[in-house]
Amino acid sequence: MDQVIASLLGTMAFVILFHAERRDYIFAAASGMIGWMSYLGLQQLGASAAEAALGATFLLMVVSRILSAVRRSPVTVFLVPGIFPLVPGYGVYRTAYYLFRNNLADGTREGVNTFKVAMAIALGIVFAYAIPQAWFHKPKTRRI
Repeated sequence: MDQVIASLLGTMAFVILFHAERRDYIFAAASGMIGWMSYLGLQQLGASAAEAALGATFLLMVVSRILSAVRRSPVTVFLVPGIFPLVPGYGVYRTAYYLFRNNLADGTREGVNTFKVAMAIALGIVFAYAIPQAWFHKPKTRRI
């Protein structure tokens, strides 16, 4: 539960720092929380870090597109802050740490795992963008 609250607050700080519109603050922060909750849930189900990142990013992208249509804001307002908790910054740090310590085996292992997570995030976005935007908008009613 602590991680979920931290993801909400961290994403909120990111949203404020990058001057999103005030009306979108809570929705953009909630997108980060949703992404992190889904990541943790997928890992508890036995998914690897890359698999969990792929699933979480796909869900986050779908949620961002729905929020974009409902809130009439660009997708990036919800997607970029939402990805913030999923970015493998710690993996990049550990890769650099091992490489600077001349521990090439651990550095390579960490680097490959970090690259897998980064690619999974990119693929999650691509797969969700393949869904037609019309699916996220309310159907227009025709007047007779």
